[in-house]
Amino acid sequence: MGGSQVWQRLLAFLVVAALLHSCVALRPLSSFWQSELPEEKSAPVAVVDNDVDDAEPSTAETSGNHTRRALAGCGTGNPVDDCWRCDSEWESNRQGLADCAIGFGKNAVGGKNGKIYVVTDDTDNDVVDPAPGTLRWGVIQEEPLWIVFSRNMNIKLKRELIMNSYKTIDGRGQNVHIAGGACLTMQFVNNIIVHNVHIHDCKAAGPGDVRSSPSHAGHRGKTDGDGINVFGSRDIWIDHCYFSSCTDGLVDVIEGSNAVTISNSYFENHDKVMLLGAHDGDKEDRNMHVTVAFNHFGQNLVERMPRCRNGVFHVVNNNYEGWGMYAIGGSSQPTVLSEGNRFIAPNGGNMKEVTKKLDDSGDNWRSSGDIFLNGAFFTASGASRSNFYAKATSFTARPAVMVPAMTNDAGPLRI
Repeated sequence: MGGSQVWQRLLAFLVVAALLHSCVALRPLSSFWQSELPEEKSAPVAVVDNDVDDAEPSTAETSGNHTRRALAGCGTGNPVDDCWRCDSEWESNRQGLADCAIGFGKNAVGGKNGKIYVVTDDTDNDVVDPAPGTLRWGVIQEEPLWIVFSRNMNIKLKRELIMNSYKTIDGRGQNVHIAGGACLTMQFVNNIIVHNVHIHDCKAAGPGDVRSSPSHAGHRGKTDGDGINVFGSRDIWIDHCYFSSCTDGLVDVIEGSNAVTISNSYFENHDKVMLLGAHDGDKEDRNMHVTVAFNHFGQNLVERMPRCRNGVFHVVNNNYEGWGMYAIGGSSQPTVLSEGNRFIAPNGGNMKEVTKKLDDSGDNWRSSGDIFLNGAFFTASGASRSNFYAKATSFTARPAVMVPAMTNDAGPLRI
């Protein structure tokens, strides 16, 4: 064979290889597992089950505008968004999100360094023996997993979704709703990230048997109907989620939970929004540390944004569009640092006060750099020295005038 023929065949091979590469890149995810390898290497796909022909790419996935939308939130001063949304190649480095956590939950690694597990089945038919490909099967595994979705999904859970440690639920790139049934429970676990998911219309469910790990299924009582219930858990980060209209609370962090951040989320249409500490007598909550940051508290919210007991709470750079009773409440000697928030009081009535203190038992409340609009005001109490609140400073607050821009994209991102 002549030299020119060799070069022609080599050129043809390279063209075909490039075309195949582009086809693979555009193909919808079609296996439950993808190995997570360094970016410069090609990740081989370990197929667990090939029966995923119904997985279709969503409009968001194939839209040529999704990268521009991702970059739109870059450079606002929001440290989470500036960390990953400035990277146009974020999809090839999904697990880099774990390096962007802030606040008291900043050490939550989720499923970092684990395999990528792809949810291809939006059903929840068997809560004791869940099928591979379902969300429930993924979250109960023992090993670290980074969980993504093959397409837009509306997942209606029959029973509470009991999560195991070292898991990330990452809804970026798809429109994922967990709604209309039971919702999420994190009980005595650690290192969980929930990102870019709509969680709403959660109902009480049970009693009945539910699997919580590959080796254990047990009887569970009736749930309260919370959106997310964090019970005796640590290193938890909830980011860029949407919450509304649940039977009980939207987010509850209780029973000795610690090192939690709730950030960049959008809340609306609910009474009791966020409970941090369930009972005054829960002394295990004295070590609770929770950051509530860059959230948008929207229309038709009544109270508990958040409601704090016993622990240390940094409420920072949030945007409040009003409240029915109060915004931040507490009892049992909490330390509350409200910093760089934007409070817009509701029109009319006597509900202009941001704070509600349910007892006078040595609470410490401080407002620093907050903006108060439409008559809103904050009642400070307890320690007045700024150095006392150093323990409640989970990261450096941005000026409150930046809050509208920094919270403009609160909630799940359409990227």
